[in-house]
Amino acid sequence: MTHLITTLGPKFADELGIILPHEHIFVDLGPIEAENWRNATAEPVIALMTPYIEEIKAQGITALVECTPMGVGRRADIDRAVSEATGLPVLVPTGIYREPWVPDWAMQASEDELTDWMLSELTGEIEESGVQAAWIKVSAGDDGITPVESKILRAAARAGRETNAIIGSHTIRGRVVRDQLDILEDVGYTAERFIWIHTQNEPDFDLHLEMARRGAWIEYDFIGSDRFDDAWHVDHIGRVLDAGFGAQLLLSHDRGWYDPSKPGGGVPRPYTPLVASLLPALRAAGIDEATIRQITEDNPFRAYSRP
Repeated sequence: MTHLITTLGPKFADELGIILPHEHIFVDLGPIEAENWRNATAEPVIALMTPYIEEIKAQGITALVECTPMGVGRRADIDRAVSEATGLPVLVPTGIYREPWVPDWAMQASEDELTDWMLSELTGEIEESGVQAAWIKVSAGDDGITPVESKILRAAARAGRETNAIIGSHTIRGRVVRDQLDILEDVGYTAERFIWIHTQNEPDFDLHLEMARRGAWIEYDFIGSDRFDDAWHVDHIGRVLDAGFGAQLLLSHDRGWYDPSKPGGGVPRPYTPLVASLLPALRAAGIDEATIRQITEDNPFRAYSRP
């Protein structure tokens, strides 16, 4: 039976409702060389983030996917501490962000070494945190995937092939996703285990459908933003549903978070707009409850679950 691997142990479909498939609890977006994430402690993160998590628990959110990989301050131990303090299951990734955020050791590592590292976190734990990696997060540059990013993706595909872990990639341009899927399939993995994170940033909707036809998940994840408001989401979700790809659609905010490079961790953005605003807009547009359950509950569980 498939389940989600979380900070609170395995979670099965019948235990869960709405899942947010792309958020952040902790991420360091400060100067790379400062590495502020290294000296962070759990207590101030718990204090800042708990009210935001309690808000979504009250909305019926039952799990959250942490999308911070190596390179931008991943701290699985802090994610676990926040999860335990709030009782919300969190899914933490292995994987590495794009250049120039790739750590020096990963720049020098071979594909085999990167594969072994990811496998150790997907089957064991992340940095003695007691947290098993649930999935793989990577990224690619807007102008095309670099040799280093390609090496990381190939390693991710090999690790995914052995574990059935899904790979999610921060990729803005659809033409770059096309290249990523080619790499994935060349290694012997499948587009069906790939999430195109930030699909909404690609203005060519035909590319959204092209990647969905290849089997990839498409994710609209700026819910609550001024640029991609509810009207934009209602329109594009409707078009995806009309094209027959509702079973490959994910919705989230890309919000939060505690940033150790900012005083007091900064000012988080709430994870509430999906339930508070977008779902009512979808219902008003005639989207039925079965479809809403599919795209907010069933889809994220199927995407992130493993045997």
